Amino acid sequence: MSNEQLIAVSPIDGRYSNKVEHLREIFSESALMRYRVFTEITWLQYLADCDELDQVPEMSSNFKDAITQIHMEFSLEDAKQIKSIEKEINHDVKAVEYFIKERIEKINGGSIYSSFIHFACTSEDINNISYALMIKHGSNELKKIIGELISVLRVQSHSWADKSMLSRTHGQPATPTTMGKELANFVHRLERQLELLNNAQFLAKMNGAVGNYNAHITAYPKEDWELLSREYIESIGLTFNAYTTQIEPHDWMAEIFHILIRINNICLDMSRDIWMYISVGYFKQLVTESEVGSSTMPHKVNPIDFENAEGNIGIANAVFDHLASKLTISRMQRDLSDSTAQRNIGTAFAQTSIAYQALLKGLSKIEIAPEKLNQDLEANWEILAEPIQTILRRENIANAYEDLKKLSRGQKLDQKKIHKFIDSLDLDESIKSEMKALTPREYIGLAKSLAKKI
Repeated sequence: MSNEQLIAVSPIDGRYSNKVEHLREIFSESALMRYRVFTEITWLQYLADCDELDQVPEMSSNFKDAITQIHMEFSLEDAKQIKSIEKEINHDVKAVEYFIKERIEKINGGSIYSSFIHFACTSEDINNISYALMIKHGSNELKKIIGELISVLRVQSHSWADKSMLSRTHGQPATPTTMGKELANFVHRLERQLELLNNAQFLAKMNGAVGNYNAHITAYPKEDWELLSREYIESIGLTFNAYTTQIEPHDWMAEIFHILIRINNICLDMSRDIWMYISVGYFKQLVTESEVGSSTMPHKVNPIDFENAEGNIGIANAVFDHLASKLTISRMQRDLSDSTAQRNIGTAFAQTSIAYQALLKGLSKIEIAPEKLNQDLEANWEILAEPIQTILRRENIANAYEDLKKLSRGQKLDQKKIHKFIDSLDLDESIKSEMKALTPREYIGLAKSLAKKI
């Protein structure tokens, strides 16, 4: 661990920094600057490509390539230069504009474009696009690891499709299921939310100080600025928002954050279930010889990966929830409170990524304990009260539920007691044989096939 990691205030940049290195290119301060540079340059290129704007000269391919390299090759030194300008003028977006102007004017023929850098833009035109691209790229990174989680869970669901286990509703012994089917439930839930995330829209605007194209129309009154703005936004892979104040209202951000909260809650639900299954012995944890489970109890093998996931999901969801509520509200046409809040978007994505990585690690270290599953099933024959009373209902036997309730509620039954009850019934022997064939282990309904088909 480096000195920087050891003195970092946040564990994201300290203890867990190696787990989120891939996110630095998306959510860091330098990355935000790079997105802003990209937006300023692509807007300038777009204006130059518009035949209607005669005073913006068409760019040669060499010049266009040269200015493209400004954002393609954006470096830490460039970021430092922008911070130096910002320190002097105390405005982060204007500092980016001045940085680009200086770089473009060094290119042969670049000075004729100086006045069209940041043309008709307010800072939010640059920022809303930058954050939209940031969240789009960050979401793509999370989609990858969510896909990994689904793949691992699907394999385990298929492998353990026939591993019968006692369910526990309200924490009490209940109708059996299989471990594979229980994991299949999470696969299905995650896939549904992932589809919503895949279909999410990333909205942006380029319409000036209060969203009305005031400056645009003043300079070029005959142009269809709404169409030009839409075409530009769509050309960089975003969805155009036609109605805004100075700021894009961020409703779409709330939508995405709420999807991620739901995905996180599904993972949290799964983490807690697996933690419980480990606790009751349904799963064994693979032992790494060099690891220590407790500073005082040598025997301990703790489910730390699932606990790590739970803790990080809690932090991520708290940030996502605040952002979803905060960012959709702005006083009148603009206040600046969203600016500092948005700088924490990367925190929520990073904590989420750390949680998913912990889950993947935890899932790779568990194996089923069939002897414990069978032991619990054999110790709870009273769960067959449900199928027996259902067969009796089918046979039009009066008080079927009530008779089984009297026999089983709050009681521990074994095979012998169940069969004694069945023998006492005034029924055809074939029906009695049907009920006697029931066992807790085999009473799993369609669980196996449901787990296999996910």
